[in-house]
Amino acid sequence: MSEAVFDPARIGLVSISDRASSGAYEDKGIPALQDWLQRALRNPVAWETRLIPDEQDLISAALRELVDERRCDLVLTTGGTGPAVRDVTPEATLAVADKVMPGFGEQMRQISLNFVPTAILSRQVAVIRGQALIVNLPGQPKSIAETLQGLPERGVHGIFAAVPYCIDLIGGPYLETDESVVKAWRPKTAVRPPR
Repeated sequence: MSEAVFDPARIGLVSISDRASSGAYEDKGIPALQDWLQRALRNPVAWETRLIPDEQDLISAALRELVDERRCDLVLTTGGTGPAVRDVTPEATLAVADKVMPGFGEQMRQISLNFVPTAILSRQVAVIRGQALIVNLPGQPKSIAETLQGLPERGVHGIFAAVPYCIDLIGGPYLETDESVVKAWRPKTAVRPPR
């Protein structure tokens, strides 16, 4: 029996934090994202990681570079999505958008409201730039996992269930997931037979 063949994917991970980028403390965002994605995805992944301060122009430049030059299919950011003066990740993300995907932010806030009433202060957005999906995630590792995976015990879908089909629709690789972590949802007509 031959081994399954999965499309390679390139994923950008961007942690946005003044203090972590200056070395004041260790970044926990990128390791949390990478750990979850390595468990969730069956595809071979080339990683592009960036740790940058809360500066709108720097964030936008990093997102443009990851999509336009590094050819990432998916870019996930963590941090900088609250209402504080230095929180500018959503503005930087919207500045590079071709299309806005509001359902991602709506669902992330809905998931987080199961835990804290301050989830309504989160301003995460998701956008399409070219053939890439860019999603702003929360800053805390526990919240990152909850929003990606959902709360299966409560019947609440995480956002990542919709990511593979979104990537299909914009011309990216066919992402396949480990269903024990998260089940990718596609309409029957979009499901590719195992190779």
